[in-house]
Amino acid sequence: MRNVFGKGLLTGLGITFKHFFEKEITERYPEQRPKLAPRFHGWFKLDADKCISCGLCSKACPNGVITISSVKDDEGKRKLTGYQMRIEWCLFCGLCVEGCPKDALAFTQEFEFARYHREQISLNLVPAPQGSTTVKG
Repeated sequence: MRNVFGKGLLTGLGITFKHFFEKEITERYPEQRPKLAPRFHGWFKLDADKCISCGLCSKACPNGVITISSVKDDEGKRKLTGYQMRIEWCLFCGLCVEGCPKDALAFTQEFEFARYHREQISLNLVPAPQGSTTVKG
């Protein structure tokens, strides 16, 4: 077998030349939003009208991130009055979303939640009034 002088160089240049004409895959992030998977675990969204204040999301959370406040109405049913999440401790595991029997809690495609101060990261989805019962996970 004869060694061809410069075969490695030509192979490398051929690969470089092939990649030079390929479609660009880099995303220009703040100008263009990335395409995320439909099941992406981003920010949380609560539909307060669907929520029955059962506390299953709070109990399912391994870090105890969720605090629910509720009051009983005239028929004895619980009514949601406050819903707070301490996002800085959240694992984004999705157990709270899976545990909701009425699909009131869901993930969104929003992923930009960087803040300068820890106090700003808490998520008050429904502010709690005075005199409500609190369930903490």
